[in-house]
Amino acid sequence: MFSKEIYTQRRQTLKSKLNKGIGLFMGNREAPCNYSGNTYHFRQDSTFLYYFGLDEPDLAAVIDFETGKEVLFADDVSLDDIVWTGPLPVMQEKAEKIGLSHTSPRKNLATYIREEKRKGRTVHFLPPYRSDNMIELMDMLDIHPNELKEQASEELIRAIVGMRMKKQPEEIEQIDRACNLGYAMHFTAMKLAKPGMIEQELAGIMEGIAVSGGYMPSFPIILTQNGEVMHGHAHDQILTEGRLLLMDAGAELQSHYCSDFTRTIPVGGVFKGIAADLYNLVLKTNNHCIEMCAPGISFRDVHLAAATIITEGLKDLGLMRGDTAEAVAAGAHAAFFPTGLGHNMGLDVHDMEDLGEHYVGYDNTVSRSTQFGLKSLRMARLLEAGNVMTVEPGFYVIPALLEMWKARGHNAAFINFEKCKPLYGFGGIRIEDDVLITTEGHRLLGSKRLPVTEQEIREVMQ
Repeated sequence: MFSKEIYTQRRQTLKSKLNKGIGLFMGNREAPCNYSGNTYHFRQDSTFLYYFGLDEPDLAAVIDFETGKEVLFADDVSLDDIVWTGPLPVMQEKAEKIGLSHTSPRKNLATYIREEKRKGRTVHFLPPYRSDNMIELMDMLDIHPNELKEQASEELIRAIVGMRMKKQPEEIEQIDRACNLGYAMHFTAMKLAKPGMIEQELAGIMEGIAVSGGYMPSFPIILTQNGEVMHGHAHDQILTEGRLLLMDAGAELQSHYCSDFTRTIPVGGVFKGIAADLYNLVLKTNNHCIEMCAPGISFRDVHLAAATIITEGLKDLGLMRGDTAEAVAAGAHAAFFPTGLGHNMGLDVHDMEDLGEHYVGYDNTVSRSTQFGLKSLRMARLLEAGNVMTVEPGFYVIPALLEMWKARGHNAAFINFEKCKPLYGFGGIRIEDDVLITTEGHRLLGSKRLPVTEQEIREVMQ
């Protein structure tokens, strides 16, 4: 937790952005794993954490945007609870630590909301993603779960996004720490990776480092020799000399601020043949895009710069052809780079994705494309000081995609499908770093950059 002054100021700023109705903030509950008493690792709602800081289940809060009153709805532990938890502060004490003076039993929330609705007051709520919160909101607001996302308050969402997009110094310090822990995860995996190991061994080591130094990995670890599978969570293959191992992982601290890095390493330590050329192409793209990042620069333009560099490089290698600008405009590069260049990061590894990417990564100046590849860009708006971004260009050989395009003649003017065939089974390459946008430009987050050049990776692995 931060100081109570930080939470008080955040809520005060939010109140200055809305002047009608009440804001309803639902914390998360415990989620059963295989029976009610055996739960998944608890994770509080990020927006609740941002404004109220209390990291425990069964909480909710209301802010009255007209009177300024703030109420925490929570229960004190019972004697039965204390047997399992030990003595805990009462909720009033916890509320005071975040600058709140009013508390009420959790069971009173529904009555409070229904009474405010009866008075004709607007109830601003956020789109729910947990089924138990959907059911509770349905009971309180008389809105079917299928309609909750559509009827969530756009005014409240935009106000929250406007605040959370720009990270404050105390947040940046936490993200730097999360990046240092992420560094330890990746650096250790690089050192230990050897032919004959099972992928699961490395994934388990990385997860153990995240848990021992923080709260948990910031998302399920992606560690696979099938790097063309974007979310490759299977870890059952034996590391084979010469294959590329893609490791996408980050750490989440006790404060829940996150990191997210990707490195692609050659099993055995040495990039060979075309793998070296393709790796250096992705690295060139990554470095160039990071250097572009600065206030006032469109991240969509940074993404398209990545597409241009990748297309030029693939032309040099004979995998693509034709006019580069025309190929990028047609989306031909997406056969090899079908993802967006990066995303916002903070309390969520994909920051505020629960509020809707179209609010976070887009605004009234830029709308989402429908083109394959470009439509996957999560962030397209102008960068501002305080934004925290991932920059993660990649090259992927996806046989099913290439065969489909070949059969349809799609982008045949730009892709040498026959030259691609020998690369079936190649996998993928992704290089991802975490970047803070500063008033002067940018800086990489964390104390130092993960090894990234061929030589640096070889030295660590050998």
